[in-house]
Amino acid sequence: MIDLYFWTTDNGYKARQGVEESGLAYAIKPINLREKEQFNPEFLKISPNHKIPALVDDDGPGGNTITLFESGAILKYVAEKSGNGLYPEDPLKRVNVDQWLFYGSATFTTWSQQYGHFWKRHPEDVPAAKEYYKGLFLDMLGTVDKALTDRAYVAGDFSVADIAIYADVEFQAVEDFGLDDFPNLKRWYEDIHARPATQRAWGPYE
Repeated sequence: MIDLYFWTTDNGYKARQGVEESGLAYAIKPINLREKEQFNPEFLKISPNHKIPALVDDDGPGGNTITLFESGAILKYVAEKSGNGLYPEDPLKRVNVDQWLFYGSATFTTWSQQYGHFWKRHPEDVPAAKEYYKGLFLDMLGTVDKALTDRAYVAGDFSVADIAIYADVEFQAVEDFGLDDFPNLKRWYEDIHARPATQRAWGPYE
């Protein structure tokens, strides 16, 4: 059984969506960031960088119990374990999935969070930072839109690469801009939004 340590952030939803798509059995262990539960000593043993999501699998490789943090690593792990195509076996396809998985995890989410911070959460109005990160965010939306010109999903077939990007499109772009200026991205978003696993992942967790 997988224990998924979760809260309602973009990275939290990424991990939950990945586990839902994997079909693996799991239980949600809420970590309330508002109550600073991520700093509890027991949680720090699982996630030493005091971040969610994190995962504990008592049936890891070789039957060992493993702990894992970082949403990209969790997505890759559950996809490989399930063997259902979310992370392809073909080496050439893996290379393509990897570049978009890392883009989603390291670039898209990082700049999206900065956009959200300065536009929604920063206690002071910082116009220069707001415009800078808005520009970066719109550029990333355009990058993904162009990539989807000739394919259904960012790496061809639906994969963890799409899940790595989806949460920040849901959190930031859909609410703030809409997607009418990005028709390929809009089609992609609507397709993923309608998936049963997506609906479960973004639904109630208690």
